[in-house]
Amino acid sequence: MRVSSKMRNVLVANMAKVRRAVPVIENKVKVKIGFGGNGLGVSIRGSELNEFLVEKVVQAVDFGFDVEDALLLVNDDFVLEFVDVKNHTRRKNLKDVRARLIGTRGKAKKTIENLTGSVIVIQGNRVGVIVDADHLDAVVQAIESLAQGAKHGNVFARLEKQNVALGRFGRDDLGLRSDS
Repeated sequence: MRVSSKMRNVLVANMAKVRRAVPVIENKVKVKIGFGGNGLGVSIRGSELNEFLVEKVVQAVDFGFDVEDALLLVNDDFVLEFVDVKNHTRRKNLKDVRARLIGTRGKAKKTIENLTGSVIVIQGNRVGVIVDADHLDAVVQAIESLAQGAKHGNVFARLEKQNVALGRFGRDDLGLRSDS
């Protein structure tokens, strides 16, 4: 393992949440995380690859993901993507758009997560997604479609069809069964 001579610096907004996550991150990935004197960021020291991966983990935690979900990014198959809702709707009332993405009691968000194996966090007008690369396009397209006003049923049906094509679910189980 080659340790880089310089370290990565990452600006963070939610320093308290990142501080709480640091012991878990350092334990899982071989890096050292320090805190800048200005209180605005963290420094990451380790191998170049680990620094890069942990930078993504810190960004995810800072955005609002749980540290366990953010640590999925250490796996090469998972990516972190942000969607700016304002870029995908003409509506002026973005609160209504966010409500469409979340759904009644979180059901729309939960259904997208269940159908794609993703983790979604909505902060203001941005949606953060951690998902495996196979489902990235589908999740982003689903979020954009809902923001543009597509019917929830049509969006979920498209995700189900993609999962059947990927061999994720059998033809009888389309992933919509709820245990509650």
